[in-house]
Amino acid sequence: MKIHEYQAKELLAKYGVEVPKNAGVATTAAEAKAKVAELGGTGVIKAQVHTGGRGKAGGIKVAKTPDEAESYAQNIIGMLLKTHQAPQGIVVEKVLIEEPITIAQEYYLGIVPDRASQRNVLIVSAKGGMDIEAVAEEDPTAIARLSVDPRMGLKDYQLRQVIADAKLDPAIANKAVVFLRQLYNAYIASDAIMAEINPLAVTSDGRVLAADAKIEIDDSAMFRHPEFEGYAEGSYENAIEAKAAEDDIAYVKLGGNIGIMCNGAGLTMTTMDVVERAGGRPANFLDVGGGASAERVKACINLVLSDPNVEGILINIFGGITRGDEVAKGVLAGIEGLNITVPIVVRLAGTRAEEGAAILAQSSLIPATTMQDAAAKIVELVNKAA
Repeated sequence: MKIHEYQAKELLAKYGVEVPKNAGVATTAAEAKAKVAELGGTGVIKAQVHTGGRGKAGGIKVAKTPDEAESYAQNIIGMLLKTHQAPQGIVVEKVLIEEPITIAQEYYLGIVPDRASQRNVLIVSAKGGMDIEAVAEEDPTAIARLSVDPRMGLKDYQLRQVIADAKLDPAIANKAVVFLRQLYNAYIASDAIMAEINPLAVTSDGRVLAADAKIEIDDSAMFRHPEFEGYAEGSYENAIEAKAAEDDIAYVKLGGNIGIMCNGAGLTMTTMDVVERAGGRPANFLDVGGGASAERVKACINLVLSDPNVEGILINIFGGITRGDEVAKGVLAGIEGLNITVPIVVRLAGTRAEEGAAILAQSSLIPATTMQDAAAKIVELVNKAA
C-alpha cells in the first residue's frame, strides 16, 4: 500500500525522523490560505499524489502570502497532474501545507528489500533530488549500499561507513547516522517494503530533515497495523487500480494497448513477456484468480476495458483444477451484454481445454492454440486496426 507524503511524514515523525513543520492538508483553496496563515504567512503548497516530478509538473508552489497560497491551491487542487511516472495524469484532491526551507545540500536515502540476499538494503547517494534510477544509470559509483544482517542488526560503524562511501559531507555525518537509524526503525516497525527520502535536505541553518518522503507498506502485514486503515484512502495511482482493489482483483496498470487476463501471477507475467516479444505492449497485469466464474470474468473484462488505451485483449487461461469448458462458459457469460469493440483472443490449456475451445468456436472470440499463437494474433489484430 502506497501512502501519501503527508502520511509518510506523520509516520516518520513518530520515530524521531525530523520533517519540515506543516499545517496539515487542505482540500480547498480557502483551507490552504488559512493553513499558510497558521505557518506565519508563507508556505509550500504540495500536491499529494503518488508520483515523482510533481514540481516540474506544476504541483509544488511556494507562497509568500496567504492570498498567494489561495491562488496556487485553486490551480493545483482538481488539476490533472501529468509526470514522466504518470503520463496518464492523476487528479489532485488535496495539498500539503509546509514551512518553506532553504536547502543547502540535497542527498538521497532509501531502504528496500533485496530478494537475492533476503536482507534489507540501505541506499545512500550524494546526488539527491534526482530519480535514483537515473543516478544508477548515469553514475553508478555515486550510490553506496549497505546490506543489513537481520541477526546482527544495524550498527553505527556500518552507517558511518555507508555515509562515507556515498561521499556525504563529513560535517553532517553524526546527524545523518541518527537520521538513517530512525528511518530504519520506522521502516521495520511499520512493515514497509520501501522507504525513500529524496531529497534528504541539509538546510542553511544546519537542520537535516526529510524534504520529501515515500513509504510503501506490505499489504500482507496490514493485519498488524490497524492504525494504517485510514491511509488506504487514495492509495492507488489511478481510478482503475482503486476499483480493482475494491473488487479484490490483482491488477496493475501499465502503459501499453493490449489488455492481459490470465489465471495465476506466473502465467500472467509470462504472457506479458510473450506479448512483448511478439511486438506488442501490455496495458496491464491482471490475475483473474481461481475459478474464473462468469461474474468475475465480466468484472475483469470491464476493468481492462475501462482503460481507454486498450485496443485488444488477450485471455490466457490454464485449467488445472478449473475445467476449460467451465472457463469458456464463464468467458461467454462474462462478455454477454458488454459493448465490446476490440478484438479478444482466447487461449485455453489444461483440463477439458478441447471442450472449452469448441464452446468458444461458436462465438466472435478468436481462439488460439498456444500462448505464442495467441500473442501473435492479438498483436497482428491490434496493429491492423491501427
